[in-house]
Amino acid sequence: MTIGSSMSSGYCSLDEDLEDCFFTAKTSFFRSTPSKVPAKNVTQTVEEEKPEPPTIQEIKQKIEKYNAKVTNCLLMKLNDDGTYTGFIKVHLKLCRPVTVPAGIRPQSIYDALKEVNLAEMTDKRTSFYLPLDAIKQLHISSTTTVSEVIQGLLKKFMVVDNPQKFALFKEMRKDGQVLFQKLPLTEYPLYLRLLAGPDTDVLSFVLKENETGEVEWDAFSIPELQNFLMILDKEEKDKIQQVQRKYEKFKQRLQQTL
Repeated sequence: MTIGSSMSSGYCSLDEDLEDCFFTAKTSFFRSTPSKVPAKNVTQTVEEEKPEPPTIQEIKQKIEKYNAKVTNCLLMKLNDDGTYTGFIKVHLKLCRPVTVPAGIRPQSIYDALKEVNLAEMTDKRTSFYLPLDAIKQLHISSTTTVSEVIQGLLKKFMVVDNPQKFALFKEMRKDGQVLFQKLPLTEYPLYLRLLAGPDTDVLSFVLKENETGEVEWDAFSIPELQNFLMILDKEEKDKIQQVQRKYEKFKQRLQQTL
C-alpha cells in the first residue's frame, strides 16, 4: 500500500492557531457533528409510494415527450419488449480518496469491448482523490439498477474499493435549496430521468460517499485499515509537536515579559 501526499488530510503552518487549522484523519473518515444552523445543501430521506408501473403506450408517450425536449443527440430509444435505453450523467462528488491499481495504464477501447479487468492484473494498490465535480456519462437501460450504475462507474475508473462505500443520490433544487435524496439500490435511474425530463437543473445524479452514520469497517480491506492507522499515527505525532511548539512560544513570551 503506497501512501502519497494525496492521502494526507491536511496540515497547517506552525504559526497558525492550532484549534483553527488542524484537521485529522478522523475528519475524513467519520461524520462530523451536525450543526444547528440550517445548511444550504440538505440531505433528506423521503419516503415515496411506488406508483403503478406504466404501460408500454404510456412509456412511448413519455419518451416522445422527452426526446422533443432534448437539445443534443442523447435520445431515448424504446425497444419492442417495452424496455428502453438512454443516457444519464453522474456527477462525482467524492471527498475521500479512492483505491486503484498501481502502475496500470488507462483502459482502452479494446479492453472495454473485451471486458478486460485491468484491476486484476496487479495486487499493488495506490490511493488518490478523484477530481471534484467530474462528470461521467453512461448509456444504460431501463432495467439498470442503482447498484449496477455504481458498479459500472467504479469499473470505468478502475476503483477497487467496495461498492458499499458509495451511494447514488438524486439532486433537486427547491426554494433556493439544493436537496439530496439517497436512492435505494433497486431504483431505476433511467426511469427517474425520463420522468424529470432532460433538464439537469430539475434532476441530476450524484455519486457520493455512503454516509450511514457509522463507519462500516468491514467494507475496508486490511491494507486500507493499516493505511488509516499510519495516517492517524503521523497526524498524532505532528499535533504533539505543534502543541509543544505553541506552549514553548508562550513560555518565551512570559519570560520576556517578566
